[in-house]
Amino acid sequence: MRAQKNLLLFAFTFACALGAIAGSYLAGTWRAREELRQQGQRQLQLMAPDLQSLLQKYETLPFVLGFQPDLIEALAHPSDASAITRLNSTLQTIQQQAKVGAIYVMDRDGLTIGASNWDQPLGFVGKNFSYRPYFDAALHGRAGRFYGIGTSTSEAGYFIAQPVYRNGTAGGPVTGVVAVKISLADFERTWRSSDDTIALADSSGVVFLSNRPDWIYRSLHALDAATERQLAHTQQYTGQKITPLRGHADLFVTQSVGQLGWQLMLFPGQSRVLRAGAQWAAAATLLLACAAVSSWAMHQRRRRLEERMASAAALRQAAAELDDKIVERTRQLRTTNQHLESKYAKLQETEHLLRSTQNELVQAGKLAMLGQMAAGITHELNQPLAAIRAFADNARVFLERGQGEQVAGNLGHISEASARMGAIIGQLKGFARKDETVATVDLAASVRASAFLLESEFRRHAVALEIAASDGIRVTGDSVRIEQVLINLLRNALDAVETAERREVAIRLERDGACALVSIGDSGEGIPEQVVAHLFEPFFTTKPSGKGLGLGLAISSSIVQAMNGQLTAHNQAGGGARFELRLPLQTEGA
Repeated sequence: MRAQKNLLLFAFTFACALGAIAGSYLAGTWRAREELRQQGQRQLQLMAPDLQSLLQKYETLPFVLGFQPDLIEALAHPSDASAITRLNSTLQTIQQQAKVGAIYVMDRDGLTIGASNWDQPLGFVGKNFSYRPYFDAALHGRAGRFYGIGTSTSEAGYFIAQPVYRNGTAGGPVTGVVAVKISLADFERTWRSSDDTIALADSSGVVFLSNRPDWIYRSLHALDAATERQLAHTQQYTGQKITPLRGHADLFVTQSVGQLGWQLMLFPGQSRVLRAGAQWAAAATLLLACAAVSSWAMHQRRRRLEERMASAAALRQAAAELDDKIVERTRQLRTTNQHLESKYAKLQETEHLLRSTQNELVQAGKLAMLGQMAAGITHELNQPLAAIRAFADNARVFLERGQGEQVAGNLGHISEASARMGAIIGQLKGFARKDETVATVDLAASVRASAFLLESEFRRHAVALEIAASDGIRVTGDSVRIEQVLINLLRNALDAVETAERREVAIRLERDGACALVSIGDSGEGIPEQVVAHLFEPFFTTKPSGKGLGLGLAISSSIVQAMNGQLTAHNQAGGGARFELRLPLQTEGA
C-alpha cells in the first residue's frame, strides 16, 4: 500500500515537473515574441520618418513649377516649337538640380508636351497619361499622388502632380498638369542589409518595395475583383501578375506611411523565439533537478536526525528541549531581523526608483517639448524655403530680361530669408542645449518681419493684410519664438479666409495695461463652438487630411506660456475669428 502511494506521488511530481518545463518554454517564447515585436516597432519608428521625409521633400516642387512662366507659355502655345524647346530645357535643368527621376508637363487631354527626358529613347514626350489617377486629381485642382510602374520606362516610382493654371493665377482655369517622378530604389537597397524581412505595401495590400525580391508585386491576401479591375485600369503594376504570398510569418509589426494608405511592415525572424523557449525550458529543468537533489539530501538528513534523537537518553531530553527552544527563539529573531532588513532594502529601492522616475519624467518632458518645437520649426521653415524658390525663379526671369536691379533685390530677399532660416535652426539648437536666448524684443519689428515672410502668400491668395503696430512696445523673450507664433497665427488666418467671400486679415499691436497685446483677426467663418474647447490640444485639427498635423496652436501656446504670456481665441461680433497674444511688458531696469 505504501509502495503504491509512493508510486502515485512520484507520477504526480513528474507530471508537475513536465508541466513546469512546458510552461517555461511557452513563457520564454511569448516573451521573446514580445521583445521582437517591440524591437521591430522601434526599428520601424526609425525607418518610417526617413521614408516620410523623402515623400514630403518634393511635395511642393510640382506646385512651384506650376507657376513657372515657361510651363504656362508652352501650354498656351503647344504648337510653338521655341516654347516647347525652352520648356524641355527648363525641366531638364530643374530635374538635374532637384535629383528627381523625371519632370513632365501634360495638356488637359493627358498628352505630354514637354519632359526632362525629352532627349532620351524612352522619353515621355508624346505619351498620354490620362488614365493615371494623379492626372485626374490634378486636372480637378487637387494634388495628385500615385505609385506605379512607368509604362514607358518600366521603372517604378512615386508620382506627384499639380495643376497648371492659366496666366499663373491659382484657382483659375486649369490648362495642364505638371508631374514629378521620384525613385524609392535607394530604400530597397538600404533594407537589404537587414536580416529581417522589410516590406512596403499599398492600401490594397500589394507589396511594391521589399528587401526580399520574391515578395515584390505579391499581395498579403487575395485581391477582390474590384481591386483587380482598378489596378488594371490605372496600369499601376503593368506587366506584373499580382499573386498572394503563401506562408508568411504571423509575427510582424506595421506602421502607416505617406498619404496613400501605405503600410511599412517588418517580419522578425522566428529562430530567436524558438531559441529563447529552449533556454527557458533548460533553465527550468536545471532548477527542478537542483530542487530534487536538495529535497533528497534534506530527506536523508532528516532521517539521520530522527534516528539520533530516538536513541538519545531520557536524561538528555530536557536539555534537548531547552536547546530546541533556544534554537527556535534564535531562528525567530533571525527571521525578524531578516524581515526588517528586507523591508529596509525595499524602501531604499523604492526611493531610488522614485528619484529615477522623476528624472526620467523631467527628461521626457524636455524631449516632448523638443519634439513639438522641431515639428513647429519644420513647419515654419517651409515658408522661407518657398520664398527662396519664388525669389530665385523671379530672379532668373529678371536676369533673362536684363533687369539687374530687380535681380539684386530678389537676391537680397533670398539672403534675408536664409538668415531667418539660420536663426530658426539656431534656436532649435539652443533649445537642445538647454539654454534660451532671452533679450529685449521689439514686438513691432517682429510683427513686420512675420508679415513680410508671408507677404507673397497673402498676395498669391488675394488676401488683404492690414498691419497696425505701435512702435516702442518691448518685451523680454525670444524674438525667433515670438515670430514663430505670429507666423503660425497668420497662416491659420490665411487658411480661414481661403473660401470666404471677403478675404481680409488684420494684425494689431497695442498696449493693454501691463501687457503687450497682439491681436490677429480674420473675415472667415469663425470657430465652431465644439472646437473651442479643443483648439490648443496637440494633434487636434479641423483641416482636411494632409493639410496639418494639429500641432501648430499647441506648440504656440507652449511657447507663449514659457514666456509668462497667454494665447486665447474667440469669435468676433462682426464675423470671423480673433486670436489674442498677451506678453508682459519689459519692466524698468530689466
